[in-house]
Amino acid sequence: MGTRSRNHVTVSGRAGGPVVMLAHGFGCDQHMWRLVVPLLERDFTVVVFDHVGAGQSDLSAWSPERYATLDGYTEDVLAVCRELALGPVTFVGHSVSAMMGVLAAAREPDAFAGLVLLAPSPCFIDDPATGYRGGFSADDIDELLESLDANYLGWSGAMAPVIMGNPERPELGEELTNSFCRTDPDIARVFARVTFLSDNREDLAKVTVPTLVAQCSVDAIAPPGVGAFVRSRIPGSRLVTLDATGHCPQLAAPEETAAAITDFVRAVH
Repeated sequence: MGTRSRNHVTVSGRAGGPVVMLAHGFGCDQHMWRLVVPLLERDFTVVVFDHVGAGQSDLSAWSPERYATLDGYTEDVLAVCRELALGPVTFVGHSVSAMMGVLAAAREPDAFAGLVLLAPSPCFIDDPATGYRGGFSADDIDELLESLDANYLGWSGAMAPVIMGNPERPELGEELTNSFCRTDPDIARVFARVTFLSDNREDLAKVTVPTLVAQCSVDAIAPPGVGAFVRSRIPGSRLVTLDATGHCPQLAAPEETAAAITDFVRAVH
């Protein structure tokens, strides 16, 4: 099976323009980019896709062995780049996908014109020994995963609004809840462990392509200090703090998110 069908790859926008590849986070699919895509299509070739196990990807391609770490997802990203053969892409990775971009760019830097790491976290768990603050204690994450295991739909209803933020716009939290609930619980349990237990802090220094770290001004999942840490570890990277709040600026503030991506892509081309 080709990657186009396996990952439900969609290509749109300006043919021959710089290529922007948008990758979604945990519990989501490419639909989460729908407000940003039209704003990018005028100037760029835009690629969206679903991680295996999400959206309209081929669920039969998912296995707990291949996708027990970020490596399986990283290989998929590189496979999509190879099959499309559109030249170096600017990879925009949201949340856990930001680290997939880091790993992919470290592995095959020539495939990437640049990286946009949107609300990234290389490690969610605090590390008192080094002073790193990821925003959660180890006990917090254990409790989160136990709750997810016990009642995934209940966990989704409770956690999605927290992740989304913007309580004055409850429709955003409802959309993320519905997205979580569409995900197969068995797949979600594995992906949650990959998302919340991975530690990619040491991989950041391996990135050699131009990189923009775009964090939100208020984010319960990836606090501002995490964005500053990522910027400090990726040589030559730049940090921008969006006015957007919550962990999903592509939904909460699509115009601002698209503008940050556009400015960066133009700068690297």
